[in-house]
Amino acid sequence: QEGTEIHSKRKQNTSIVTSEVLYKNLLKSERKNWNDISARYKAVTKRIKEKLEKLHKYTLNSGSPRIRFGENVYFAENGCIFLSKADDDEGNADILFSTEDLGFSDAFIQWIRVSPEQRYMAISLKSENSEEATCVIMKLGHFPVVEKVIPNVFTFEWATNDVLYYTSQRNVKCQDVFMTTFTNQNHTKLVYTEQDARFFVDIHCTKDRRFLTINSNSKTTSEVWLVDCRHPLKLPTLVQARTKGVIYHVEHRNDELYILTTYGEPAEYKVILTDVASSGMENWQLVYALEEKTKLVDLEIFSDHCVMFLKKAGHLYLNVISFVSCSVQSIKLPAWACEFELESHPEHTTSTCYFQLTSPVHPPKRFAYSFKENNLIERAVQEVPIITNCHAIRLLAKSKDETLVPITVFHNMNSKELHRKPLLVHVYGAYGIDLNMSFKEEKLMLIEEGWILAYCHVRGGGELGLSWHRDGRQHHKLNGLHDLRACITLLHKLGFSQPKYTALAAASAGGVLAGALCNTDPDLIRAVVLQAPFVDVLNTMMETRLPLTIEEQEEWGNPLADENSMKYIKSYCPYQNIKTQCYPSVFITAYENDQRIPLTGVLRYVQKLRKAALDHASRTSEKGNWIPKIILDIQATGSHCDSSWEDSLNEV
Repeated sequence: QEGTEIHSKRKQNTSIVTSEVLYKNLLKSERKNWNDISARYKAVTKRIKEKLEKLHKYTLNSGSPRIRFGENVYFAENGCIFLSKADDDEGNADILFSTEDLGFSDAFIQWIRVSPEQRYMAISLKSENSEEATCVIMKLGHFPVVEKVIPNVFTFEWATNDVLYYTSQRNVKCQDVFMTTFTNQNHTKLVYTEQDARFFVDIHCTKDRRFLTINSNSKTTSEVWLVDCRHPLKLPTLVQARTKGVIYHVEHRNDELYILTTYGEPAEYKVILTDVASSGMENWQLVYALEEKTKLVDLEIFSDHCVMFLKKAGHLYLNVISFVSCSVQSIKLPAWACEFELESHPEHTTSTCYFQLTSPVHPPKRFAYSFKENNLIERAVQEVPIITNCHAIRLLAKSKDETLVPITVFHNMNSKELHRKPLLVHVYGAYGIDLNMSFKEEKLMLIEEGWILAYCHVRGGGELGLSWHRDGRQHHKLNGLHDLRACITLLHKLGFSQPKYTALAAASAGGVLAGALCNTDPDLIRAVVLQAPFVDVLNTMMETRLPLTIEEQEEWGNPLADENSMKYIKSYCPYQNIKTQCYPSVFITAYENDQRIPLTGVLRYVQKLRKAALDHASRTSEKGNWIPKIILDIQATGSHCDSSWEDSLNEV
């Protein structure tokens, strides 16, 4: 018996070693294959890179962390933290310190938080090879010094001048909240632990800095605890115990909580009011409800106003609620805008709300809304290469169940014979997240070169509110596939390109719908470009040891506990449904250090897809038979869809 046990262990260890050797050999083989293929494209790569580098100068600071404190503006640029006066040119800013000074030369600055009296600054530094960030606390002054370094931090906020709350991140999960003090007796203690693996914890500071909120959220349910910033050492208090299917977020004003929640019918976001002292659901009073098929993108509470950014029928709106006059003003934002981003406003008493507008082909532009004047102001007109002849169109495609699916199309108005022009279709359709429509240099370049860009806002995403997401998740995931098929079919029918000139682009969970379409409708597209794609849904959701599997069950279902769920996932999973047929060419970028999408699943998918395409080619002896290219580029650096500018430039 003893001998048998040892033998089985040896056998198991040998199996593990063998699989590791096979994995390493496969990686080596794929890298060699990529090097051989990429060498053929050197000339075109060089030309594209030069164009993109010229366009990049217009967006260098657009996504950089910046925070206003009265007359002071702190911002990050090129690995440095600067301080300037609000009305001064940023070119005259003083440099406080750099990531190199801190010993993190290979990291980039994610965000910054300044303590209420500007005594300390907390900075999030992240390496491109890791999901985890490091928090560095600096004591500000004429000569800023490093006060503390905390590894593996996700979010952090100052409760007072010398008390910082933060969440720790390990293996892509955030479940612990800590408090650390910078008084004479420095100490750190654990204040909250989330026990449910489906929930993810972050920290937020209310606009008036009265409370920190500890937010524990799953994909469908949330719970919030309050830390009183006047008594930051006291235990957090519960706002409302988690109720299945109810999401809520909390802001504060004048001893009242403004709660953004899905509670009540219809299950879309509403603004609710309640007292801090009696915050339970039984005391919630409705203040504002969204119209049907309206997406709430962001909400900000100021001393006398509530600002809501909304998306409806593809257009962006700014709704301003006055707490003084109890009126609502709705402003339709410029038609070209597809996305907006609020700038940080630490003072809730400010008379102006600052934000940026952008689109895939329009670099970020700064705007301000004045509460006193009730008007929109375009700020500091920057010299940007805006294509005045770029035409934006909004279409509706009728899906299999008659649902109308929005499409946003961009093309060059000077282009003739659009049916002969190349078309790049974008899709995502998961987690209630909108399709990314922020500015990208390559999109502007493609428009200049005569391409058509189409963005398909399929179900599973969040473009038309929470119900749009519900109708495309779990046992409704196939709706997203039907929507995508209907969108591409309509584009071709209306004369926007044709199948042989059509490419499909998707990233991460968008790979599910893109990969599924390759299996069901390969004739609709000629090429597919996937970045860190989720293509092996069934095997991934069966593997509970992976960090996100339990959390993801609310999006994809639980095939281990539910046979119907297993059958349904199997019906659309890209890897499971590969068959011997003619496929479009596929280009995949994957990351060796990706903690979210296991590289093994991508490798399995590529091997199986290549075999199916080659088997089809060998069985058909038609003249001029086309064999698709199945290309895999495995990046040794970078993590999930998160690379430095230089690396992302090479990927593009």
